[in-house]
Amino acid sequence: VSSVAPCIGAVIGLVVCESEQAAHKAANLVQIEYELLTPTILTIEDAIMHESYFGNEICLQQGDIDKSFADAEHKLEGTLMIGGQEHFYLEPNCCMVIPSMDDNEITMYLSTQSITAPQELTARALGRDISRIKCHNKRVGGAFGGKESRPIPLCIGIAVAAVKVGRPVRFNLDRHTDMSITGHRHPFKVEYKVGFTANGNLLALDLQLWSNGGCSLDFSVSIMEHAMLHLGNCYRFPNMRIRGRACKTHLPSNTALRGFGGPQAILACENIIEHIASYLKMDPFNIRQLNLFKEGDTTHYGQILEHWNVPRILNEIIISSDLVPRQKQVDEFNRTNIYRKRGISIIPTKFGIGFLLRFLNQAGALVHIYKDGSVLVSHGGIEMGQGLNTKMIAIAAEVLGCGVHRIRISETASDKVPNASTTGGSVSSDLNGMAVKHACEQLRERLNTLIIDNNAEIPWEDLVTQAYFSRLDLCAHGFHSTPNMFDYDLSQNRAQYNYFTQGAAVSEVELDALTGDWHILRVDILMDVGTSLNPYIDIGQIEGAFMQGVGLFTMEELIWGDHKQQKWIKPGFLFSRGPDTYKIPSFSDVPLDLRVSLLSESSNPRAIYSSKGIGEPPITLASSVFFALKQACMAYRKQQSFSDYFTLQSPATVERLRMACSDEFTNRACLTDHQNFQPRGSY
Repeated sequence: VSSVAPCIGAVIGLVVCESEQAAHKAANLVQIEYELLTPTILTIEDAIMHESYFGNEICLQQGDIDKSFADAEHKLEGTLMIGGQEHFYLEPNCCMVIPSMDDNEITMYLSTQSITAPQELTARALGRDISRIKCHNKRVGGAFGGKESRPIPLCIGIAVAAVKVGRPVRFNLDRHTDMSITGHRHPFKVEYKVGFTANGNLLALDLQLWSNGGCSLDFSVSIMEHAMLHLGNCYRFPNMRIRGRACKTHLPSNTALRGFGGPQAILACENIIEHIASYLKMDPFNIRQLNLFKEGDTTHYGQILEHWNVPRILNEIIISSDLVPRQKQVDEFNRTNIYRKRGISIIPTKFGIGFLLRFLNQAGALVHIYKDGSVLVSHGGIEMGQGLNTKMIAIAAEVLGCGVHRIRISETASDKVPNASTTGGSVSSDLNGMAVKHACEQLRERLNTLIIDNNAEIPWEDLVTQAYFSRLDLCAHGFHSTPNMFDYDLSQNRAQYNYFTQGAAVSEVELDALTGDWHILRVDILMDVGTSLNPYIDIGQIEGAFMQGVGLFTMEELIWGDHKQQKWIKPGFLFSRGPDTYKIPSFSDVPLDLRVSLLSESSNPRAIYSSKGIGEPPITLASSVFFALKQACMAYRKQQSFSDYFTLQSPATVERLRMACSDEFTNRACLTDHQNFQPRGSY
């Protein structure tokens, strides 16, 4: 056992007791004394100074950067800091392991997004075949990426303990412990230089990304790559160089969280657009519209845009949201109110759907039809509250031709569907839906052999009974692998998503410049989800993702102790590890008027029944709230005769918004740089 802990909060042992209360009491008796390593690397700045990184620098480049900057009429440079985010699922991480002494089998009940990885790694730790580890999951009380990799070491430890004592063992983390040890969304630092013409045409972008990955690799490099692929958002940058480094620090390992680097990248891109617009004294939307991709354009990683609907989405939402008259109303409100200001912003999104690793784009399903006509469907996806099972039941009912009330999904289990890919990346309905469809099509084809008269309507139960007595196999295995996918290679500017989910949002906010308090007056969202499998579920996902994005960009702030910014906390300790110190959106933060619409007459030939994945893309649209708040701050600063442009770091907390509204009161609190003071954050 090493005497060096990679971070404060690293699990150094497990206490096994007869009861949860006794285990907590015993664990609290263990006193851990930490001696800080030299150098202690806690922030992105620390990692840059000491060159502490995971792997080599990643670089994506197209065009001639040097020449394009030399030819550019105007150039701007800037830095943006983007904070992390806690998953804050309702159900903390938990697991139960039941050993079987007679056949060396282990049964695991997991709160996880993937039963395959815990199964494989537990088998390796115990020195057993994977087939002897049975993993089960009924449902998960929220995950958002936080239950992919981080719970696995704990689950393995519990399995070892269960085998050691020969009895069932379980754990259920409390909220403070869960937040302290399981990782968060990666904080990012963005440095950019952009070249453009006098009318706002984008010419060149040179951008450097750093992320705080924590003490182990986890998904840090993959998240950086995903961020780099999303950096252009919906805009053409003819000449572009993006460099990325995942920083290794002495914090708990950060991990996947809804969007997987996409929200940070798109916020950075839109911040550049806003900077250009302020410099040229133009409406930011005009810059966006001028540089939009067109059908058939190629992204900076070589993918051709097909079924490109963002221009149509923007045209429709401008009308449906009454953007033009409302902008005039906002301007009038700001002219007639001294301390309350409003802002309105429109943001589009282009979010790639599909695993970049080709082998992950596969799924299996197993469907049983019983003699009474009831149907049991098993698939490899995890129900996390996103409505996956509801969609799978609808697909099965459509193919089999029976009522949804006859179909049941019991659980996800490794002995029913082996080698299942993780549930994430907004692709679970695409992959598992096609596998369920494949299995049901086989069954329907067998049943159709019993229908002599194609016009005859045979009740479902009678048809199944007839099939049983005709000795037809009423069980089928389905499988799907996404076609025409290839493994990505960023060194060759080569990557591919299966398709893009697109959308746009218009957000209007009102800000109290004297306190930094604000509320969202109205939000209009228009999403292209193809032909929705279930509009109610998709709209719910859009609303939930948007509000999680509001939290990310405006109020959710992780505060860590360090040597420079947060000296009042012990270095490496997480201060915000519960709802008392970490603020997530509540009922009062929901827009007073929230309008969500789905784009009509849209199709997607690359997914089940022409649908689209929707779990992650809407979170990026919440940046419209961030930029609307920034517009409100700019209106107040202009009134106070301060420079209207400033860099607003994310999250745009009440403290940052108040200090951004520079006036005589903020000047008294700032010794230097009155116009650009920002409260400290943990990055």
